[in-house]
Amino acid sequence: MAKTKVSFFCTSCGYESPKWMGKCPSCGEWNSMTEELVQKESGKSSAVLQALQSYDKRAKSSPVPISEIKPGDNARFDTFDGELNRVLGGGLVAGSVVLIGGQPGIGKSTLLLQTAMRYSRTVLYVSGEESEEQIQMRASRITGDGSNTYIYTETNLASILSEAVKLKPGLMIIDSIQTVSNDQIESAPGSITQVRECAAQFQRFAKETNIPVILIGHITKEGGLAGPKLLEHIVDVVLQFEGDQNNLYRVLRTLKNRFGSTDELAIYAMESGGLREILNPSEMLISQSTEELSGTAVACSVEGMRPLLLETQALVTPTVYGTPQRSATGYDSRRLSMILAVLEKRCGLPFGTRDVFLNLVGGIKISDPAIDLAVVVALISSLQDIAIGKNICFAAEIGLTGEIRGVPRIEQRTQEAARLGFDTIYISKYSPSIKVKGITIKTLARLEDLFGEIFG
Repeated sequence: MAKTKVSFFCTSCGYESPKWMGKCPSCGEWNSMTEELVQKESGKSSAVLQALQSYDKRAKSSPVPISEIKPGDNARFDTFDGELNRVLGGGLVAGSVVLIGGQPGIGKSTLLLQTAMRYSRTVLYVSGEESEEQIQMRASRITGDGSNTYIYTETNLASILSEAVKLKPGLMIIDSIQTVSNDQIESAPGSITQVRECAAQFQRFAKETNIPVILIGHITKEGGLAGPKLLEHIVDVVLQFEGDQNNLYRVLRTLKNRFGSTDELAIYAMESGGLREILNPSEMLISQSTEELSGTAVACSVEGMRPLLLETQALVTPTVYGTPQRSATGYDSRRLSMILAVLEKRCGLPFGTRDVFLNLVGGIKISDPAIDLAVVVALISSLQDIAIGKNICFAAEIGLTGEIRGVPRIEQRTQEAARLGFDTIYISKYSPSIKVKGITIKTLARLEDLFGEIFG
């Protein structure tokens, strides 16, 4: 006979409690416990165990020393998408579980559908949100063969795993994890219990069969992945798809990666034929205008293993209201406030009575402190209405004492600037001494040095 019970789950960490509590004893979050109806049927094995009964998997072995474990012949699989391979750390790892989140309509399904159509092995694309005809209409405008792609519209977990066992694909895509439900759990699809249990079952299926699984996840209005925080701990890789629907470009950023770096990002352009890889993002992030205008400066940043040159734009105007406005797009607003305080304290510039607006061109978000110097130059340029040469770029961090601090991988940044045609780069005096052909390297020690070198 089925046993039914009500439990309370923490939306932050997934902690289960038989009664409601104001504070989660596991993660310490307040008012995060939600009620879920849980039903467990006795005498019935789980869906994943039923599906795996007919799968020819390797026999379980006894514990062995790590030195005796040999990697498989296909440790990673090429997705035939250079940008996606980059954020995954070199390709899909066999038996891994990847979670991709993003706003509705940003292009998650399009990205994975075109990946499925280009993949060299059999792909099972499971959709719980669209019909087969709708997926085919979208696939018709995407470049790719698609002969190895199988579409399956289903939301029942047991049915999905059963078909996966029969097909034995090289990749399985679930669109989306919030639509999948387990019959053994008496709660609505998308609830905390369903999302957690279904993700755990897909994880076990991937590890048992060595089939990589990609899950598409919805996000909340705050921008986080919907469902319990435990979902991010279950999967191996978490990718965030960012961008504005009114903007052409999309950014795929790594939030977690057990098999590679978490600093990588991929940039795509949304076009009628799908998502196109941007192989040289610096050309996109730098203004193509030849006219020199005040309030602009080019920063040399590094995201993961890729150097990026991007344009920072600043607008400084006298404030109309009592409290000056501070607005930053693509840049940390708290760091902007810190830089303005340093400029006013160390250089005596009157930013306290000015409205300040800062924007990073291209709609990209950067947290690299190496763009601090370019932000400072753009702010002073706008304040004094002095234009900066288009062939100058900057790479340094600003300290609270007004010193210009060095940043890592300065040689790689300088080489990228020289490749794009810049003839001068300003870096910290405390950076390692380097020489790069075709570009002049100038060093600065303090903010006061800027006025003599640049604003003369």
